[in-house]
Amino acid sequence: MKNGNEQKEKEAKYSEVGGAKKRSGMLKLFLIALVGGIIGGGAIVGGYTVYQQSESNAVTTNNAKGQTGVSNIKVNVSTQSTKAFNKIQNAVVSVEAYSTKSSGDSLDDIFGSGSSSSGATSESEGSGVIYKKSDNTAFIVTNNHVISGSNKVEVLLNDGKKEEATVVGHDSVTDLAVLKINANNVKQVASFGNSDNIQVGQTALAIGSPLGSTYATSLTQGIISAKKRTIDTTDSSGVNSGQTTVIQTDAAINPGNSGGPLIDLSGQVVGINSMKLANTGSSSSSTSSTSVEGMGFAIPSNEVVKVINLLVKDGKIKRPALGISLVDLNYVSTSDQKSVLKLPTSITSGVVVLKVADNSPLKSAGITKYDVITSLGGKEVKGLSSLREVLYNHKIGDTVEVKYYHEGTQKTANVKLSLEADDSNTTTSSNSGN
Repeated sequence: MKNGNEQKEKEAKYSEVGGAKKRSGMLKLFLIALVGGIIGGGAIVGGYTVYQQSESNAVTTNNAKGQTGVSNIKVNVSTQSTKAFNKIQNAVVSVEAYSTKSSGDSLDDIFGSGSSSSGATSESEGSGVIYKKSDNTAFIVTNNHVISGSNKVEVLLNDGKKEEATVVGHDSVTDLAVLKINANNVKQVASFGNSDNIQVGQTALAIGSPLGSTYATSLTQGIISAKKRTIDTTDSSGVNSGQTTVIQTDAAINPGNSGGPLIDLSGQVVGINSMKLANTGSSSSSTSSTSVEGMGFAIPSNEVVKVINLLVKDGKIKRPALGISLVDLNYVSTSDQKSVLKLPTSITSGVVVLKVADNSPLKSAGITKYDVITSLGGKEVKGLSSLREVLYNHKIGDTVEVKYYHEGTQKTANVKLSLEADDSNTTTSSNSGN
């Protein structure tokens, strides 16, 4: 029994000790948690107080501490476009053309007052590019419409120096002109690339003076949108002069860019910027025009080189003329085509002769008023535009076959192109709206 009681007493003691230890451990855990809570709460509260104090004192009264500086890090931003521009920028010029006209119809002149008797001066501004320097002379190509009708032309070089220019030659059909200036201040000359080698999608850079010489030597970048785009053109009098093949680009070309170069990434000229499609025709439901962006046109460099060499040689492009006045057949009513022209109903296109000049090569062939020309040189004539295109592909002295209808009967004649086109005998049109 004694051993049994001792064993129970030991177990009871161990139980008390274990319970005490357990209670002691829980008490410690509670105290630690309590202290942690107090400290944590104090940190939160205290931290909040500290933060508030920090924020209230954050704005300094010393503005000198707001000074800064630029970094010394240098970044090389040179690109192929920059290199191409640097190769030609000093060869690009602004062209300023002046025309003085009599102002005899002004009120001052009518009543004899004022000082406007010297006439009014109008100005046309465009661009150009120096393509050759020979001895003391520099040659510049620009657009014909930039200098057309002017009696004084000046060239503003890239460095701001101005030179008086002489017109070497100009051509309204291709819209090209050649100028020459003293070469003393010319520092750079452009070179022509082969426009047949350009590709749709390749980078194209346009350089010129958009909106005039204030923005001289402006550079815009785009791509070649089309290598050979055929568009209708008009001469200086606004008459449709046929069609021409041009380069289309989305590089920004604005008024004043005319005559400036379109270059590739090698810095070579692949075209001369000639016109910008700014508006499209009115729709059937609205009379307002729609603005068109990203459609610029340039004369291909291969054509430019051919034309300017002829202009330098002769001062003009010698082209044959027919010496007749014409109207497109589709301008004549169906009833007149039958009763006056006596045309078969199968003939739906061609040009109607309205007048034959005394020196016209067609006069000796028997072509007279109201005859209808349907073919020239083996090419179908659909209208005045196609007639001029075929005609200008021939030279003075060539003999061409002409097919025409006279009193409803088709006839053929071989005509020698002996007449040179000029303001008095070029083929003219009475088409309304041209």
